[in-house]
Amino acid sequence: MTIDDPARPETTEAPPSEIPATPETSTAPSKASTWSALRPLVMRLHFYAGVLVAPFLLVAAASGLLYALSFQAEKVIYAHELEVPVGDTTLPLSQQVNTAGKVNPNGTVTAVWPGAEPGATTRVLMADPDVPEGTSLAVFVDPYTGDVRGQLPSFGSSGALPLRTWIDGLHADLHLGELGRNYSELAASWLWVIALGGLLLWLGRRRKNRRALFVPEGGPASRRRTLSWHGSVGLWAVTGLVLLSATGLTWSRYAGENIGTVQDGLGGATPTLTATLDGAAGSSSEHEGHGAGHAQGTTAQGPDIGLDKAVEAARAAGIDSPRISVVLPAEGKGYVVKETDTQFPLQLDSVAVNPADGTVLDRLAFADYPLLAKLTRIGIDAHTGVFLGLFNQLALAALGLALILLILWGYRMWWLRRPGRPVARGAWRKVPVTMLLPLAAVTALVGWFVPLLGLSLLLFLAVDLTLALVAKLRAGARTNRTA
Repeated sequence: MTIDDPARPETTEAPPSEIPATPETSTAPSKASTWSALRPLVMRLHFYAGVLVAPFLLVAAASGLLYALSFQAEKVIYAHELEVPVGDTTLPLSQQVNTAGKVNPNGTVTAVWPGAEPGATTRVLMADPDVPEGTSLAVFVDPYTGDVRGQLPSFGSSGALPLRTWIDGLHADLHLGELGRNYSELAASWLWVIALGGLLLWLGRRRKNRRALFVPEGGPASRRRTLSWHGSVGLWAVTGLVLLSATGLTWSRYAGENIGTVQDGLGGATPTLTATLDGAAGSSSEHEGHGAGHAQGTTAQGPDIGLDKAVEAARAAGIDSPRISVVLPAEGKGYVVKETDTQFPLQLDSVAVNPADGTVLDRLAFADYPLLAKLTRIGIDAHTGVFLGLFNQLALAALGLALILLILWGYRMWWLRRPGRPVARGAWRKVPVTMLLPLAAVTALVGWFVPLLGLSLLLFLAVDLTLALVAKLRAGARTNRTA
Protein backbone atom coordinates (compact mmCIF):
# COMPACT_ATOMS: atom_id res chain seq x y z
CA MET A 1 0.00 0.00 0.00
CA THR A 2 3.05 2.23 -0.31
CA ILE A 3 3.40 4.45 -3.35
CA ASP A 4 7.16 4.76 -3.23
CA ASP A 5 10.18 5.43 -5.41
CA PRO A 6 13.24 3.37 -4.50
CA ALA A 7 15.32 4.51 -7.45
CA ARG A 8 16.75 7.26 -5.29
CA PRO A 9 18.65 6.53 -2.08
CA GLU A 10 16.35 5.71 0.81
CA THR A 11 16.25 8.43 3.47
CA THR A 12 13.63 6.79 5.60
CA GLU A 13 15.59 3.84 6.89
CA ALA A 14 16.87 3.81 10.44
CA PRO A 15 20.52 4.90 10.77
CA PRO A 16 23.04 2.07 10.83
CA SER A 17 23.50 2.46 14.58
CA GLU A 18 19.81 1.69 15.09
CA ILE A 19 19.68 -1.40 12.89
CA PRO A 20 20.42 -4.61 14.78
CA ALA A 21 23.54 -6.26 13.50
CA THR A 22 22.98 -9.50 11.66
CA PRO A 23 25.63 -12.19 11.50
CA GLU A 24 27.28 -12.80 8.16
CA THR A 25 26.25 -16.02 6.49
CA SER A 26 27.64 -17.82 3.49
CA THR A 27 24.59 -19.96 2.81
CA ALA A 28 22.62 -18.96 -0.29
CA PRO A 29 20.07 -18.24 -1.36
CA SER A 30 18.57 -16.94 1.91
CA LYS A 31 15.13 -15.48 2.58
CA ALA A 32 16.70 -12.03 2.60
CA SER A 33 18.26 -12.55 -0.82
CA THR A 34 14.96 -13.86 -2.19
CA TRP A 35 13.16 -10.78 -0.94
CA SER A 36 15.89 -8.48 -2.25
CA ALA A 37 15.29 -10.02 -5.69
CA LEU A 38 11.51 -9.72 -5.47
CA ARG A 39 11.32 -6.30 -3.83
CA PRO A 40 12.08 -4.19 -6.94
CA LEU A 41 9.43 -6.07 -8.91
CA VAL A 42 6.84 -5.68 -6.14
CA MET A 43 7.77 -2.01 -5.75
CA ARG A 44 7.47 -1.30 -9.46
CA LEU A 45 4.07 -2.95 -9.69
CA HIS A 46 2.91 -1.24 -6.51
CA PHE A 47 4.14 2.12 -7.75
CA TYR A 48 2.41 1.98 -11.13
CA ALA A 49 -0.79 0.46 -9.75
CA GLY A 50 -0.87 2.93 -6.88
CA VAL A 51 -0.46 5.94 -9.16
CA LEU A 52 -2.74 4.85 -12.00
CA VAL A 53 -5.46 2.84 -10.24
CA ALA A 54 -5.65 4.92 -7.06
CA PRO A 55 -8.11 7.45 -8.59
CA PHE A 56 -10.62 4.65 -9.15
CA LEU A 57 -10.01 3.38 -5.63
CA LEU A 58 -10.47 6.89 -4.25
CA VAL A 59 -13.89 7.20 -5.86
CA ALA A 60 -14.87 3.73 -4.64
CA ALA A 61 -13.65 4.49 -1.11
CA ALA A 62 -15.41 7.85 -0.88
CA SER A 63 -18.71 6.52 -2.23
CA GLY A 64 -18.38 3.42 -0.03
CA LEU A 65 -17.89 5.64 3.02
CA LEU A 66 -21.05 7.57 2.16
CA TYR A 67 -22.92 4.30 1.62
CA ALA A 68 -21.90 2.97 5.02
CA LEU A 69 -23.20 6.14 6.68
CA SER A 70 -26.43 6.15 4.64
CA PHE A 71 -28.04 3.42 6.77
CA GLN A 72 -28.22 5.67 9.80
CA ALA A 73 -29.00 8.72 7.65
CA GLU A 74 -32.07 6.92 6.29
CA LYS A 75 -33.43 6.49 9.81
CA VAL A 76 -33.29 10.24 10.30
CA ILE A 77 -34.43 11.44 6.87
CA TYR A 78 -37.28 8.92 6.55
CA ALA A 79 -38.24 8.74 10.22
CA HIS A 80 -41.87 9.66 9.43
CA GLU A 81 -42.24 6.68 7.11
CA LEU A 82 -40.27 4.22 9.23
CA GLU A 83 -41.41 4.93 12.78
CA VAL A 84 -44.76 5.32 14.54
CA PRO A 85 -45.89 5.58 18.18
CA VAL A 86 -46.24 2.15 19.75
CA GLY A 87 -49.87 1.10 20.14
CA ASP A 88 -51.64 -1.55 22.18
CA THR A 89 -52.54 -4.00 19.42
CA THR A 90 -51.50 -4.53 15.81
CA LEU A 91 -53.91 -4.93 12.92
CA PRO A 92 -53.93 -8.09 10.80
CA LEU A 93 -51.44 -7.97 7.94
CA SER A 94 -54.23 -8.53 5.45
CA GLN A 95 -55.98 -5.37 6.63
CA GLN A 96 -52.76 -3.38 6.34
CA VAL A 97 -52.22 -4.66 2.81
CA ASN A 98 -55.79 -3.72 1.85
CA THR A 99 -55.20 -0.20 3.11
CA ALA A 100 -52.03 0.10 1.04
CA GLY A 101 -53.90 -1.20 -2.01
CA LYS A 102 -56.55 1.49 -1.65
CA VAL A 103 -53.92 4.22 -1.52
CA ASN A 104 -52.31 2.97 -4.73
CA PRO A 105 -54.95 0.97 -6.64
CA ASN A 106 -52.78 0.78 -9.77
CA GLY A 107 -49.97 -1.00 -7.93
CA THR A 108 -49.59 -4.76 -7.65
CA VAL A 109 -48.66 -6.05 -4.20
CA THR A 110 -45.68 -8.40 -4.41
CA ALA A 111 -44.40 -8.68 -0.85
CA VAL A 112 -44.96 -7.54 2.72
CA TRP A 113 -42.34 -6.75 5.37
CA PRO A 114 -43.95 -6.64 8.80
CA GLY A 115 -42.35 -4.27 11.32
CA ALA A 116 -39.50 -6.08 13.05
CA GLU A 117 -39.73 -4.22 16.36
CA PRO A 118 -42.32 -2.17 18.26
CA GLY A 119 -42.86 1.19 16.61
CA ALA A 120 -41.75 0.08 13.14
CA THR A 121 -44.09 0.45 10.19
CA THR A 122 -45.17 -2.37 7.90
CA ARG A 123 -43.68 -2.08 4.42
CA VAL A 124 -46.01 -3.18 1.61
CA LEU A 125 -44.05 -3.57 -1.63
CA MET A 126 -45.77 -3.02 -4.97
CA ALA A 127 -44.85 -3.36 -8.61
CA ASP A 128 -45.56 0.07 -10.04
CA PRO A 129 -44.87 1.41 -13.55
CA ASP A 130 -43.95 4.82 -12.14
CA VAL A 131 -40.84 3.63 -10.27
CA PRO A 132 -37.51 2.72 -11.94
CA GLU A 133 -36.99 -0.79 -13.26
CA GLY A 134 -35.81 -3.19 -10.56
CA THR A 135 -37.36 -1.00 -7.86
CA SER A 136 -40.56 -1.52 -5.90
CA LEU A 137 -42.90 1.09 -4.50
CA ALA A 138 -42.99 0.76 -0.72
CA VAL A 139 -46.14 1.85 1.08
CA PHE A 140 -45.51 2.38 4.80
CA VAL A 141 -48.46 1.45 7.00
CA ASP A 142 -48.91 2.08 10.72
CA PRO A 143 -49.51 -1.45 12.08
CA TYR A 144 -51.51 -0.10 15.04
CA THR A 145 -53.89 2.34 13.30
CA GLY A 146 -53.71 1.32 9.64
CA ASP A 147 -52.75 4.84 8.57
CA VAL A 148 -50.47 5.16 5.56
CA ARG A 149 -47.34 7.08 6.52
CA GLY A 150 -46.00 7.56 3.02
CA GLN A 151 -44.75 5.96 -0.18
CA LEU A 152 -41.12 5.66 -1.34
CA PRO A 153 -39.20 3.66 -3.93
CA SER A 154 -37.48 0.66 -2.34
CA PHE A 155 -34.56 -1.16 -3.91
CA GLY A 156 -33.03 -4.57 -3.31
CA SER A 157 -33.41 -7.16 -0.58
CA SER A 158 -32.15 -4.68 2.01
CA GLY A 159 -34.95 -2.25 1.16
CA ALA A 160 -32.72 0.69 0.28
CA LEU A 161 -34.69 3.93 0.14
CA PRO A 162 -33.93 6.80 -2.32
CA LEU A 163 -30.87 8.19 -0.49
CA ARG A 164 -29.09 4.86 -0.09
CA THR A 165 -30.17 3.72 -3.56
CA TRP A 166 -28.58 6.79 -5.15
CA ILE A 167 -25.32 6.38 -3.21
CA ASP A 168 -25.28 2.66 -4.00
CA GLY A 169 -25.58 3.45 -7.71
CA LEU A 170 -22.74 5.95 -7.42
CA HIS A 171 -20.55 3.36 -5.73
CA ALA A 172 -21.45 0.54 -8.12
CA ASP A 173 -21.39 2.19 -11.54
CA LEU A 174 -21.24 6.01 -11.19
CA HIS A 175 -24.83 6.00 -12.53
CA LEU A 176 -23.46 5.05 -15.95
CA GLY A 177 -25.05 1.62 -16.20
CA GLU A 178 -23.11 -1.38 -17.51
CA LEU A 179 -20.24 0.79 -18.72
CA GLY A 180 -19.80 2.27 -15.26
CA ARG A 181 -19.55 -1.15 -13.65
CA ASN A 182 -16.11 -1.49 -15.19
CA TYR A 183 -14.80 1.22 -12.86
CA SER A 184 -15.83 -0.60 -9.68
CA GLU A 185 -14.61 -3.95 -10.99
CA LEU A 186 -11.25 -2.43 -11.91
CA ALA A 187 -10.95 -0.96 -8.42
CA ALA A 188 -11.90 -4.26 -6.74
CA SER A 189 -9.55 -6.20 -9.05
CA TRP A 190 -6.52 -4.15 -8.03
CA LEU A 191 -7.33 -3.42 -4.38
CA TRP A 192 -6.09 -6.77 -3.07
CA VAL A 193 -2.96 -6.59 -5.23
CA ILE A 194 -2.04 -3.11 -4.02
CA ALA A 195 -2.90 -3.97 -0.41
CA LEU A 196 -0.88 -7.18 -0.28
CA GLY A 197 2.01 -5.61 -2.19
CA GLY A 198 2.09 -2.74 0.27
CA LEU A 199 2.01 -5.20 3.16
CA LEU A 200 5.06 -7.02 1.81
CA LEU A 201 6.94 -3.77 1.30
CA TRP A 202 6.09 -2.54 4.80
CA LEU A 203 7.01 -5.80 6.51
CA GLY A 204 10.23 -5.99 4.49
CA ARG A 205 11.59 -2.65 5.75
CA ARG A 206 14.25 -2.55 8.41
CA ARG A 207 13.25 -0.76 11.61
CA LYS A 208 14.73 -0.30 15.04
CA ASN A 209 11.82 -1.91 16.95
CA ARG A 210 8.56 -3.75 16.42
CA ARG A 211 6.49 -0.86 17.73
CA ALA A 212 7.31 1.13 14.59
CA LEU A 213 5.59 -1.61 12.59
CA PHE A 214 2.20 -0.98 14.18
CA VAL A 215 2.31 2.57 15.57
CA PRO A 216 2.86 5.65 13.37
CA GLU A 217 5.70 8.00 14.20
CA GLY A 218 5.22 11.47 15.60
CA GLY A 219 7.35 14.53 15.06
CA PRO A 220 7.31 17.26 12.41
CA ALA A 221 5.67 16.75 9.05
CA SER A 222 8.00 14.91 6.71
CA ARG A 223 8.06 12.15 4.14
CA ARG A 224 9.30 9.77 6.82
CA ARG A 225 6.32 10.47 9.06
CA THR A 226 3.92 10.21 6.13
CA LEU A 227 5.37 6.84 5.21
CA SER A 228 5.03 5.72 8.83
CA TRP A 229 1.34 6.61 8.91
CA HIS A 230 0.77 5.09 5.48
CA GLY A 231 2.41 1.81 6.43
CA SER A 232 0.99 1.47 9.94
CA VAL A 233 -2.60 2.29 9.00
CA GLY A 234 -2.29 0.06 5.95
CA LEU A 235 -1.13 -2.81 8.15
CA TRP A 236 -4.20 -2.47 10.37
CA ALA A 237 -6.55 -2.16 7.40
CA VAL A 238 -5.09 -4.73 5.01
CA THR A 239 -7.30 -7.66 6.07
CA GLY A 240 -10.49 -5.66 5.68
CA LEU A 241 -9.35 -4.22 2.34
CA VAL A 242 -8.59 -7.68 0.92
CA LEU A 243 -11.99 -8.94 2.09
CA LEU A 244 -13.70 -5.93 0.50
CA SER A 245 -11.91 -6.69 -2.75
CA ALA A 246 -12.86 -10.38 -2.67
CA THR A 247 -16.52 -9.80 -1.80
CA GLY A 248 -16.80 -6.98 -4.32
CA LEU A 249 -15.56 -9.27 -7.09
CA THR A 250 -18.18 -11.93 -6.31
CA TRP A 251 -20.91 -9.96 -8.07
CA SER A 252 -18.76 -8.06 -10.56
CA ARG A 253 -19.45 -8.35 -14.25
CA TYR A 254 -16.56 -10.48 -15.53
CA ALA A 255 -14.67 -11.86 -12.55
CA GLY A 256 -17.99 -12.51 -10.81
CA GLU A 257 -19.05 -14.84 -13.61
CA ASN A 258 -15.82 -16.82 -13.24
CA ILE A 259 -16.20 -16.95 -9.48
CA GLY A 260 -19.77 -18.22 -9.84
CA THR A 261 -18.65 -20.94 -12.25
CA VAL A 262 -15.97 -22.14 -9.85
CA GLN A 263 -18.36 -22.01 -6.91
CA ASP A 264 -20.95 -24.08 -8.75
CA GLY A 265 -18.30 -26.55 -9.84
CA LEU A 266 -17.22 -27.03 -6.23
CA GLY A 267 -20.80 -27.71 -5.14
CA GLY A 268 -21.20 -24.34 -3.46
CA ALA A 269 -24.20 -23.05 -5.40
CA THR A 270 -26.88 -21.40 -3.28
CA PRO A 271 -29.86 -23.79 -2.95
CA THR A 272 -33.32 -22.59 -3.92
CA LEU A 273 -36.71 -22.99 -2.32
CA THR A 274 -39.40 -24.85 -4.27
CA ALA A 275 -42.67 -22.91 -4.14
CA THR A 276 -44.37 -24.46 -7.18
CA LEU A 277 -47.82 -25.91 -6.54
CA ASP A 278 -48.55 -29.49 -7.59
CA GLY A 279 -49.99 -29.57 -11.09
CA ALA A 280 -48.80 -26.07 -11.92
CA ALA A 281 -47.20 -25.97 -15.36
CA GLY A 282 -45.79 -23.18 -17.43
CA SER A 283 -46.12 -20.69 -14.62
CA SER A 284 -43.72 -17.80 -14.48
CA SER A 285 -41.45 -17.31 -11.49
CA GLU A 286 -40.45 -13.82 -12.54
CA HIS A 287 -43.56 -12.10 -11.24
CA GLU A 288 -44.18 -12.68 -7.56
CA GLY A 289 -47.59 -11.40 -6.64
CA HIS A 290 -51.00 -10.60 -8.10
CA GLY A 291 -52.11 -7.67 -6.04
CA ALA A 292 -53.98 -6.91 -2.84
CA GLY A 293 -56.59 -9.50 -3.67
CA HIS A 294 -54.42 -12.09 -1.92
CA ALA A 295 -55.37 -10.59 1.39
CA GLN A 296 -59.07 -11.03 0.71
CA GLY A 297 -59.00 -14.83 0.75
CA THR A 298 -59.12 -15.55 -2.97
CA THR A 299 -56.66 -15.35 -5.83
CA ALA A 300 -56.78 -15.88 -9.54
CA GLN A 301 -55.55 -19.42 -8.93
CA GLY A 302 -58.23 -20.44 -6.44
CA PRO A 303 -58.96 -20.33 -2.68
CA ASP A 304 -56.43 -18.56 -0.48
CA ILE A 305 -56.06 -18.94 3.28
CA GLY A 306 -54.85 -15.36 3.41
CA LEU A 307 -51.68 -13.61 4.39
CA ASP A 308 -52.05 -13.93 8.17
CA LYS A 309 -52.69 -17.67 8.15
CA ALA A 310 -49.81 -18.19 5.73
CA VAL A 311 -47.51 -16.45 8.21
CA GLU A 312 -48.95 -18.58 11.04
CA ALA A 313 -48.22 -21.73 9.03
CA ALA A 314 -44.66 -20.58 8.42
CA ARG A 315 -44.21 -19.81 12.13
CA ALA A 316 -45.40 -23.30 12.95
CA ALA A 317 -42.84 -24.66 10.49
CA GLY A 318 -39.98 -22.98 12.35
CA ILE A 319 -39.82 -19.42 11.00
CA ASP A 320 -39.42 -17.70 14.37
CA SER A 321 -37.43 -14.55 13.58
CA PRO A 322 -39.28 -11.24 14.04
CA ARG A 323 -37.65 -10.02 10.81
CA ILE A 324 -39.44 -11.66 7.90
CA SER A 325 -40.42 -10.96 4.33
CA VAL A 326 -43.59 -12.47 2.85
CA VAL A 327 -43.70 -12.89 -0.92
CA LEU A 328 -47.26 -13.24 -2.16
CA PRO A 329 -48.23 -16.08 -4.51
CA ALA A 330 -47.78 -15.74 -8.24
CA GLU A 331 -49.57 -17.96 -10.75
CA GLY A 332 -48.84 -21.57 -9.80
CA LYS A 333 -46.79 -20.54 -6.76
CA GLY A 334 -47.29 -20.51 -3.03
CA TYR A 335 -46.49 -17.98 -0.34
CA VAL A 336 -42.78 -17.65 0.46
CA VAL A 337 -41.96 -16.54 4.00
CA LYS A 338 -38.29 -15.67 4.53
CA GLU A 339 -36.31 -14.80 7.61
CA THR A 340 -34.23 -11.68 6.99
CA ASP A 341 -32.33 -11.29 10.27
CA THR A 342 -28.65 -10.92 9.40
CA GLN A 343 -27.63 -10.25 13.00
CA PHE A 344 -25.64 -12.98 14.74
CA PRO A 345 -26.77 -15.72 15.02
CA LEU A 346 -28.12 -15.57 11.48
CA GLN A 347 -31.77 -16.36 10.91
CA LEU A 348 -32.21 -16.81 7.17
CA ASP A 349 -34.48 -19.84 6.85
CA SER A 350 -37.40 -19.79 4.40
CA VAL A 351 -40.65 -21.71 3.93
CA ALA A 352 -43.08 -22.07 1.02
CA VAL A 353 -46.75 -22.35 2.01
CA ASN A 354 -49.64 -23.66 -0.09
CA PRO A 355 -52.21 -20.81 -0.35
CA ALA A 356 -55.08 -23.26 -0.58
CA ASP A 357 -54.69 -25.11 2.73
CA GLY A 358 -51.57 -23.75 4.50
CA THR A 359 -49.49 -26.90 4.09
CA VAL A 360 -45.74 -26.46 3.82
CA LEU A 361 -44.54 -27.00 0.26
CA ASP A 362 -40.84 -26.75 1.02
CA ARG A 363 -38.49 -25.59 3.74
CA LEU A 364 -34.94 -24.34 3.29
CA ALA A 365 -32.72 -23.86 6.33
CA PHE A 366 -29.63 -21.66 6.14
CA ALA A 367 -27.81 -24.32 8.14
CA ASP A 368 -28.21 -26.67 5.14
CA TYR A 369 -26.44 -24.30 2.72
CA PRO A 370 -23.09 -25.55 1.40
CA LEU A 371 -20.16 -23.88 3.14
CA LEU A 372 -19.22 -21.82 0.07
CA ALA A 373 -22.80 -20.59 -0.29
CA LYS A 374 -22.82 -19.56 3.37
CA LEU A 375 -19.53 -17.70 3.02
CA THR A 376 -20.73 -15.99 -0.15
CA ARG A 377 -23.94 -14.84 1.50
CA ILE A 378 -22.15 -13.58 4.62
CA GLY A 379 -19.46 -11.90 2.52
CA ILE A 380 -21.97 -10.04 0.35
CA ASP A 381 -24.02 -9.01 3.38
CA ALA A 382 -20.85 -7.74 5.06
CA HIS A 383 -19.82 -5.81 1.94
CA THR A 384 -23.26 -4.20 1.69
CA GLY A 385 -23.41 -3.30 5.39
CA VAL A 386 -26.32 -5.48 6.51
CA PHE A 387 -24.32 -8.15 8.34
CA LEU A 388 -24.13 -7.38 12.09
CA GLY A 389 -25.94 -4.08 11.60
CA LEU A 390 -24.38 -0.92 13.01
CA PHE A 391 -21.05 -2.60 13.82
CA ASN A 392 -20.75 -3.68 10.18
CA GLN A 393 -21.55 -0.18 8.95
CA LEU A 394 -19.01 1.44 11.27
CA ALA A 395 -16.35 -1.05 10.15
CA LEU A 396 -17.08 -0.24 6.49
CA ALA A 397 -16.90 3.47 7.22
CA ALA A 398 -13.55 3.00 8.98
CA LEU A 399 -12.16 1.00 6.04
CA GLY A 400 -13.41 3.60 3.55
CA LEU A 401 -11.78 6.41 5.52
CA ALA A 402 -8.57 4.41 5.93
CA LEU A 403 -8.35 3.76 2.18
CA ILE A 404 -8.90 7.43 1.40
CA LEU A 405 -6.07 8.41 3.77
CA LEU A 406 -3.76 5.70 2.42
CA ILE A 407 -4.22 7.01 -1.12
CA LEU A 408 -3.70 10.63 -0.13
CA TRP A 409 -0.59 9.74 1.90
CA GLY A 410 0.72 7.73 -1.04
CA TYR A 411 0.35 10.65 -3.43
CA ARG A 412 1.90 12.98 -0.85
CA MET A 413 4.99 10.77 -0.62
CA TRP A 414 5.24 10.72 -4.39
CA TRP A 415 4.96 14.52 -4.47
CA LEU A 416 7.56 15.02 -1.75
CA ARG A 417 10.04 12.88 -3.68
CA ARG A 418 9.40 14.49 -7.07
CA PRO A 419 10.66 14.18 -9.69
CA GLY A 420 11.24 10.68 -8.43
CA ARG A 421 11.52 7.74 -10.77
CA PRO A 422 9.98 4.29 -10.27
CA VAL A 423 12.14 1.23 -9.87
CA ALA A 424 14.54 0.84 -12.76
CA ARG A 425 13.18 -1.16 -15.67
CA GLY A 426 14.15 -4.80 -15.87
CA ALA A 427 13.42 -5.55 -12.21
CA TRP A 428 12.06 -8.94 -13.28
CA ARG A 429 15.56 -9.95 -14.45
CA LYS A 430 16.71 -10.02 -10.82
CA VAL A 431 14.13 -12.66 -9.91
CA PRO A 432 15.56 -16.21 -10.02
CA VAL A 433 14.21 -18.27 -12.90
CA THR A 434 12.93 -20.89 -10.45
CA MET A 435 10.66 -18.21 -9.00
CA LEU A 436 10.04 -16.17 -12.13
CA LEU A 437 8.42 -18.94 -14.15
CA PRO A 438 5.88 -19.98 -11.48
CA LEU A 439 5.23 -16.30 -10.76
CA ALA A 440 4.53 -15.64 -14.43
CA ALA A 441 2.22 -18.65 -14.62
CA VAL A 442 0.27 -17.56 -11.54
CA THR A 443 0.03 -14.01 -12.88
CA ALA A 444 -1.34 -15.26 -16.20
CA LEU A 445 -3.90 -17.45 -14.43
CA VAL A 446 -5.03 -14.64 -12.13
CA GLY A 447 -5.15 -12.23 -15.07
CA TRP A 448 -7.42 -14.62 -16.96
CA PHE A 449 -9.65 -15.24 -13.95
CA VAL A 450 -9.89 -11.51 -13.09
CA PRO A 451 -10.02 -10.07 -16.62
CA LEU A 452 -9.85 -6.35 -15.85
CA LEU A 453 -6.78 -6.96 -13.71
CA GLY A 454 -5.10 -8.89 -16.52
CA LEU A 455 -6.01 -6.38 -19.24
CA SER A 456 -4.90 -3.36 -17.21
CA LEU A 457 -1.66 -5.13 -16.31
CA LEU A 458 -0.99 -5.69 -20.01
CA LEU A 459 -1.73 -2.01 -20.56
CA PHE A 460 0.81 -1.08 -17.86
CA LEU A 461 3.40 -3.28 -19.60
CA ALA A 462 2.63 -1.72 -22.98
CA VAL A 463 3.03 1.79 -21.56
CA ASP A 464 6.25 0.79 -19.83
CA LEU A 465 7.71 -0.71 -23.01
CA THR A 466 6.67 2.36 -24.99
CA LEU A 467 8.36 4.68 -22.50
CA ALA A 468 11.46 2.50 -22.60
CA LEU A 469 11.53 2.67 -26.40
CA VAL A 470 11.09 6.44 -26.41
CA ALA A 471 13.88 6.82 -23.83
CA LYS A 472 16.16 4.61 -25.93
CA LEU A 473 15.46 6.62 -29.09
CA ARG A 474 16.11 9.89 -27.29
CA ALA A 475 19.34 8.56 -25.83
CA GLY A 476 20.43 7.46 -29.31
CA ALA A 477 19.61 10.88 -30.74
CA ARG A 478 21.65 12.61 -28.05
CA THR A 479 24.58 10.30 -28.75
CA ASN A 480 24.44 11.09 -32.46
CA ARG A 481 24.33 14.84 -31.81
CA THR A 482 27.32 14.57 -29.48
CA ALA A 483 29.24 12.55 -32.05
